[in-house]
Amino acid sequence: MTTSSPSGIIAPGAIAPDFTLAAGPDSTISLSDYRGQAVVLVFYPADWSPTCGDQVGVYSEMVTVFETFNAKVLGISVDGTWCHKAFVEARRILFPLLADFEPKGDVARQYGVYRPQNGISERAIIIVDAAGIVRWSYLSPIGVNPGADGIVKALEALTPEQRGTAG
Repeated sequence: MTTSSPSGIIAPGAIAPDFTLAAGPDSTISLSDYRGQAVVLVFYPADWSPTCGDQVGVYSEMVTVFETFNAKVLGISVDGTWCHKAFVEARRILFPLLADFEPKGDVARQYGVYRPQNGISERAIIIVDAAGIVRWSYLSPIGVNPGADGIVKALEALTPEQRGTAG
């Protein structure tokens, strides 16, 4: 059972639901593939919206900063793999975008960030530690790019064990 905050988003301290999603037409990624290191899950509404493009672009530019905390970034939206492929190529995104496409929004629902009225995910960021525990979750207004400051502060707050590093 997952625990959610008053806004519905999965709350810190909950066990992050494992998932396997398409990372491309012929590949999948599971959250459990990253056990032993921190993961930044970036849920966003749609590849080609201006706010989403800016947000994902910022995180792509910051991949090396996140990696200093032993953290990997995974983007998740309800867009399909071919849409993601075109978006990654056009925006030169340096981390995987996963298709929460069918059943639509299933993973977003598990994390409490699906918007059934629009058929998209909320704009949300969830940090999962090396042991698979949610350590930070943030729900942004749908039209606002939350930037990276909150992510960096949350990663800084993780212990070396939570990051999956020795020190």
